[in-house]
Amino acid sequence: MTHSGALSQAAMDRTIDALRVCSHKIQRNNVRKSRLVATEACRAAHNGQEFLDRARRETGLDIEILTCEMEASLAVSGCATLIDGRSDYVLVFDIGGGSSELIWLDLTKRRPQNHARPILDRPEAQACMSAWTSLPVGVVTLAERFGGRDVTPDVFEQMVDWVTGLLQPFEDEHAFKTKLEGRSAHLLGTSGTVTTVAGIQLGLPRYDRNKVDGTWMRVADAHDVTYSLLNRSYEARIAEPCIGHDRADLVLAGCAILEALIRMWPCERLRVADRGLREGILATLMSEDGVYRSRRR
Repeated sequence: MTHSGALSQAAMDRTIDALRVCSHKIQRNNVRKSRLVATEACRAAHNGQEFLDRARRETGLDIEILTCEMEASLAVSGCATLIDGRSDYVLVFDIGGGSSELIWLDLTKRRPQNHARPILDRPEAQACMSAWTSLPVGVVTLAERFGGRDVTPDVFEQMVDWVTGLLQPFEDEHAFKTKLEGRSAHLLGTSGTVTTVAGIQLGLPRYDRNKVDGTWMRVADAHDVTYSLLNRSYEARIAEPCIGHDRADLVLAGCAILEALIRMWPCERLRVADRGLREGILATLMSEDGVYRSRRR
């Protein structure tokens, strides 16, 4: 994708094989309602729609390409109950493989009588979306550009600078640095990057979603984990139980995106969500059928 602008034949073949498995499971379980989506890879590739047409022919799955705005909205829906409703501003971010979604929530827009309520529901969170963007960079594309196995401190800084350059127009337009002055704010990250960082910071012997999802971290601790990983070899990252072989060459690219975010918009607290787009789709489908209920805890 990074070099050719197209999905490769080998990647499309692998994905079709995986989608056949999905199709068989859907049929076997007599699924009556579903939503099947594609994101940045198919948005950006000049053969993205061609691939989805092939998927429909060969697997029977009708997959839609989400707009950037819809992807951002669904990400917010998926982790709405993890937003601290007592904050003034919240940055929800999803670091993906090919893109990163950023959504600033302005909770000062809420009705005064509800402002102190600690938990938002899905419609409230969506109504508070103040600004959003989709950056054309994710862990895969950044690792493809700069390398992911052997990352030196200099290369890492180049990664951070590259991402900062993509963030700057968004900041120039909306000036959230100024808005955050004297206000309470926190970050809410939903991605493999932040869940990995949280798992390492918690010292988990193996990744445990129940311990990671919803956990609060100090941003300073996330920063420390990032630079600890930067000082490890590729083999040492593989040996880390919350990373493993599949993500060892991508984790530092994700950390560089996270580092650019926390440098651009300094906050003290980061909440970690092992949920996001898929849970947002599920919540939306449940709402349409009148069975969604916001959790109060």
